[in-house]
Amino acid sequence: MSDEGYADVYQRALTDPEGFWAEAAEDIHWDRRWDRVLDDSRPPFYRWFAGGALNTCYNALDVHVEQGNGARPALIYDSPVTGSAKVFTYAELRDAVATFAGALRNCGVGAGDRVIVYMPMVPEAVVAILACARLGAVHSVVFGGFAANELATRIDDALPKVIVSASCGIEVNRVIEYKPLLDEAVRLARHKPAACLVLQRPQARAAMTPGRDVDWNEAVAAAGPVPCVSVAATDPLYILYTSGTTGQPKGIVRDNGGHAVALKWSMKNIYDVDAGEVYWAASDVGWVVGHSYIVYAPLLKGCTTVLYEGKPVGTPDPGAFWRVIGQHGVSVLFTAPTAFRAIKKEDPGGEHVKKYDLNRFRTLFLAGERCDPDTLVWAQEMLGVPVIDHWWQTETGWPIASNCMGIEPLPVKPGSPARAVPGYDVRVLDDQGNDLPAGEMGSITVKLPMPPGCLPTLWNNEEAYRKAYLEQYPGHYVTSDGGYCDEDGYLWIMGRIDDVINVAGHRLSTGAMEEVLAAHPAVAECAVLGVADALKGQSPLGLIVVKAGVEVTEQQLVPELVALMREKIGPVADFKQALVVKRLPKTRSGKILRGTVRSMADGTPYKAPATIDDPAILDEIGEDLGRLGYPKA
Repeated sequence: MSDEGYADVYQRALTDPEGFWAEAAEDIHWDRRWDRVLDDSRPPFYRWFAGGALNTCYNALDVHVEQGNGARPALIYDSPVTGSAKVFTYAELRDAVATFAGALRNCGVGAGDRVIVYMPMVPEAVVAILACARLGAVHSVVFGGFAANELATRIDDALPKVIVSASCGIEVNRVIEYKPLLDEAVRLARHKPAACLVLQRPQARAAMTPGRDVDWNEAVAAAGPVPCVSVAATDPLYILYTSGTTGQPKGIVRDNGGHAVALKWSMKNIYDVDAGEVYWAASDVGWVVGHSYIVYAPLLKGCTTVLYEGKPVGTPDPGAFWRVIGQHGVSVLFTAPTAFRAIKKEDPGGEHVKKYDLNRFRTLFLAGERCDPDTLVWAQEMLGVPVIDHWWQTETGWPIASNCMGIEPLPVKPGSPARAVPGYDVRVLDDQGNDLPAGEMGSITVKLPMPPGCLPTLWNNEEAYRKAYLEQYPGHYVTSDGGYCDEDGYLWIMGRIDDVINVAGHRLSTGAMEEVLAAHPAVAECAVLGVADALKGQSPLGLIVVKAGVEVTEQQLVPELVALMREKIGPVADFKQALVVKRLPKTRSGKILRGTVRSMADGTPYKAPATIDDPAILDEIGEDLGRLGYPKA
């Protein structure tokens, strides 16, 4: 723990951010030191460590080898779905990354070029990501659960020179072939990559396209290792697409310098993890948690990171997580509350916990969606360790609010992610942009400049960045989450204030879903909202108005809509429920009352807005919700 208390560290970061982050940056290897810690010459577009140069891959791998820690385990691959496991030392992982970087270079990839990585949870995914960083290329990882048209959209925005993929991914009891999805995405995209590097997995061999597709193993065999390429601290490291309210994905940009500084700082100060310890983020490399806390932060710190190709339950049982923790000596686990809800549902008495030696396990961190107090308390009782709910976003790349275990552990308040992390000046504002007193609900924002590691902009779309995040409250970043701050400075995050819903930690655009539903020939009008789900946090519910004169029953239409959503967005949407209604509840200006219907479905108090077009419609919607078992209005 720090010699300073939380309040002192937080205040120092607030009053002297340049001095604070310059000190943190001393822990990173720089090829060239920065000219300015914070470049504030062009607000609201701030940049950290301007003039500095470094390589993120060097800081994650080579530096540890050169310091004599090459034999230390860097990556543990644990795959219950294939019954295999493998450990890579820092030296082995560096060599694999350097050689695959050579394979990418042979395909014409250089600094600044984009590479899309569309892969399952295999070591080669981590190798591909770090190889891009080694070359100074910009990686964009796309989660393997996305459908072809979603991948095509990202291809057309990122314009990758190369796509790295695999023949398949593996779920609990089925194999998902990636190559047909990749082929269809390339067909749909206007931009065509120069090459696709494909890892052939034995569970499904992929047909290769002559002249475009290159076998991973053949490409590696023909390549030699390449050194790290020094890039500017302000150059992009990666693009990560997140759903926007319009349905058009937003390319979150992460820089090299601020990202390395913030993530390495977070490992000790937030998670209280030291070099040589085993740290496990049970997520996917396709999500921001996977980027930050499977790949980059643990390796920057010199920890051993766990790459797990499996599920919390079903691979083979609800003891899967405890088996991994015990077998590999995990000190800290970071996962989503959804995982613990699934484990709790299958093993409410915690019988599987008792089967494993968890002596080295000391802290559980949860994030991805708000953790309900019941789940947090259950986890505390079963594991006998601190359970820390913390809050952050794809955009920030690392926690905004957390109980900082490496600085000063604070009392846990179930339902709250505790206080703002040092570096974040979090404000709760009313509609006019005024600071709200403790206990009053408002829009949660971060006063600019944001700390290092947060998004500096959107890919090739500065104006969209300004409009989406900076325009509503000038001088502040808008999180689009609502909540309040209590008398002790603890934040309470109560939910999204836009139309993005959170399904098992995956942020999904209701606008994109509505576009899919509206494309069905029988649908006149529709709305999608996220309703409370005991397991996944939220699940999408569709309200459908059928076109006049179309003869179709709800029993006929809903399965077609479910299939359409699966085709267009993918299984990740988890769209399973829809209601055919006579009309949608709206304000007189035409705004659909999604929040009101969400409250009705969740059984929480609500007040119909004064601008509602026809109050009687809520009674109709209440009856409709009752048909699916939701509380009647």
